[in-house]
Amino acid sequence: MTLILTRSDITALLADVREDIERAVEGCHLDLALGRAVLPPPPAMPLPGSDGTFLAMASASAPAGLAAVKLLADLPANRERGLPVQRSAVLAVSADTGACEALLDGAEVTRARTAAATAVATRALARKDARVLGLVGTGPLARAHARALLPGRAYDRIVLWGRHPGRSVELAAWIRTELGVEAGVLAGPQAVAEASDVLCTLTPSREPLIRGAWLSPGQHINAVGAPPRPDHREIDTEGVVRCRIVVDAWTTARAKSGEVLIPLAEGALGEDDFRCELGDVLAGTRPGRTADTDLTLFDSVGVGLQDLAVARLLIDAAVARGAGTRIELSG
Repeated sequence: MTLILTRSDITALLADVREDIERAVEGCHLDLALGRAVLPPPPAMPLPGSDGTFLAMASASAPAGLAAVKLLADLPANRERGLPVQRSAVLAVSADTGACEALLDGAEVTRARTAAATAVATRALARKDARVLGLVGTGPLARAHARALLPGRAYDRIVLWGRHPGRSVELAAWIRTELGVEAGVLAGPQAVAEASDVLCTLTPSREPLIRGAWLSPGQHINAVGAPPRPDHREIDTEGVVRCRIVVDAWTTARAKSGEVLIPLAEGALGEDDFRCELGDVLAGTRPGRTADTDLTLFDSVGVGLQDLAVARLLIDAAVARGAGTRIELSG
């Protein structure tokens, strides 16, 4: 039988497994570094006559016992239709038998694993005495990041900015009420960047929102929001050049990340400057932060192996709780 997990199913299950997500995402990056998982770069399939593109994000993991593919649709025209610009679904099959174990809606899976990867990278790369968390962007991804990044760190406050003032005020109030941390709205991206010890950029921006001149020694930056398109980025070339760079997966970043491809095209950096992966830092085979004065950057494009790791958690939780819907695909 194949398990079907809808978005509402997944939202309910995530409340039960939230504390395990960061551990699962950390484990998948270690598995990749240690050769226990496979993560090919996803092919991009631009739709002729449209600005839409589709990505098939495949992965396989021996420890998880799964092979999976997330089909991501990135459709900017959806914005005018009042629909999500990005939509996705995850298909997971048994690595042992090839049987289709589950089909999952991708929205909440993507949001949860993205925030968890940022939390893992921040724990590995940020200074231990970081006290101010900055968020540029105020959508659902910003909420997920605030929830994921706060546990285990003694942040004094969160500073934030978004293009829509009302949403910014609403997010700050939610952080104060739900998470119990002081939060305030600042005047713009520069103010947030200059005030932050840990800075997360969480927007679908095409042009850079953060300038290298605004960054300070010792900061850690998570570049998260830009879609996987070579011409989109949130950090300018000067900012990337100033940082010690860690990517989630080199082959994916080399194909899809504007933070990588634009500095390469400009000749500002070489490929070796981008080859350090998060799993390498976690495994201790490559250095992350080497001094309190380092500027560190986690370039998060998002990879299918993270989706697989969260899918494994959700499938197991659904089986234990009798959640979701089961159908016979091969009957």
